[in-house]
Amino acid sequence: MSTKNVTSLLFSIIVLCEIYFNSYRFNYFIQLLFLIVLYVSGLKSVSISFLKTIAPLLLLFVLGFIGSFFYKNNSIDLFKDCLYFSKPIIGLFLGYCVFKVINDRFLFFRIFVFLALFCAGIHLFGIIFLSNFNKSSVSDIRDGFGFDNFLEVFSFFFLLTVPKTIIKPVFKNDICRKIALLVLFASVFLYFSRTMILMIILLSISFFGYAKLNKQTVKILGLLIVFLVLSVVVLNSIKIDRNSKGIEALLYKIKMAPAEVFNSKIDRDNHKQLWDHWRAYEAKRAFYLMSEYKFGYLTGTGFGSLVNLKFMAPLSEKKMKYISRLHNGYVFILYKTGFFGLLLYLSFLTVLYIKIYLKNNCKATLVFCKIISSIGLFYFVSTLIISGIYISRDVVVFILGGALFFYN
Repeated sequence: MSTKNVTSLLFSIIVLCEIYFNSYRFNYFIQLLFLIVLYVSGLKSVSISFLKTIAPLLLLFVLGFIGSFFYKNNSIDLFKDCLYFSKPIIGLFLGYCVFKVINDRFLFFRIFVFLALFCAGIHLFGIIFLSNFNKSSVSDIRDGFGFDNFLEVFSFFFLLTVPKTIIKPVFKNDICRKIALLVLFASVFLYFSRTMILMIILLSISFFGYAKLNKQTVKILGLLIVFLVLSVVVLNSIKIDRNSKGIEALLYKIKMAPAEVFNSKIDRDNHKQLWDHWRAYEAKRAFYLMSEYKFGYLTGTGFGSLVNLKFMAPLSEKKMKYISRLHNGYVFILYKTGFFGLLLYLSFLTVLYIKIYLKNNCKATLVFCKIISSIGLFYFVSTLIISGIYISRDVVVFILGGALFFYN
C-alpha cells in the first residue's frame, strides 16, 4: 500500500474511534501518537498561515495553564483541563498533517463522505432493525443509537455543493449521489437532535453563500430570524407533555431550548425543572463562583478549577457535586481563562468566519474558504450549546485542519 493509502486508512480508524469510543483519554492519546508518527516519518513543517490561524487557541491554553498557578487547584483536575484544552489543537494539527501527506482534494471529500455514510448506515440499521421505533421514546432511541453526528451534517453539504465546483465529485453517478444524500438526511433527522437541526439551517445559509453580509443576505437572515421567533412563539403557545414520545418529544425539546440555555431562575429541588434548565444552572453557578474572586472575571480561575453545583447531581453512575466542564462553552472558557481567554476564542472564530470574504481566482481555494467559514459559524453557535470546539468528542476539528491545509 502507498503512504497515501496507509495514512488515509489509519486516519479513518482514528475518526471512527472519535465517534464511537466514549473514552476521552483513549482518543486523545491515539491522536497524539499518530501525530508523533507523522512527525517522525518526516513531516516536520507546517505553514506560518496555519500557525497564525490557530495561535489564539495556543495562547488560550497558555493563559489557562498559567492561571492555575494562582489558585490551589487539584493536580489531577489540572491535568484533565490540560487535555480538554489541548485536544482541539492536536486535532487541528492532525487534520492538517494528514492531508499534507495525502495532498489530494478529492480524497479529502471522499474520506469524510464515506465515513459519514458508514456511520449513517450503522445508525439507520440500529433504529430500523434493533429498536422498537413505534413504542420507544426519543430519549431511549438517542441513548441507544447516538445523540448526534456532525460529520454526517457536513458530508451532506459536501455532496450538495462540491459537485458544482471544479473539484472532482465524490460520486460520478448523480443517482448514487442523490441516494447518499437521502441516506444522510434520514440519519440526521433520526438523531432527533435540536442542535443538528439548528446546524442544518445554519450551514444551509453558509454553504449556499448567504453568510457573506450584504443587502440581500441581511434581508434573508432577517426573514429567517422572524420565522424562528414565530416558531418559538407558536411552540410556547402549544401545551406539549414533557413525557411525550416521537415527534412531540422533539418539539418539547425545541420548545425548551431557549429557556434551557438562558433561564437560570429555577428551583434546584425541582429536578424536572432543573434538567429542563440545566445549561443555565451550570452557567449561573460558574458566574457566582467567579464573583467570589477579586479578578475572577478578568483572569478566570485557571485550569483545574471546578464548579460547585451545591447538590449531588446524577450526571454519571456516581453522583457529582463538582464538575470541570460546562455545556455553555463561552462560560466554560470564561470560567477557566477569564475575559482575555474569551476574547482569544472569539478572535479565533472571527478569523475562520472572515475567510468567506477572501477574493481568489482559484475556485478550489474558494471552496475551502467557504468550508472554513462555515465551521467558524458552526463553532460560534455550538459553543453556546455543546461547548463548541471543546466538546469531548469532535470530528469537525479534523475537517477544519484539513481545510486549512488546502486553503494554505
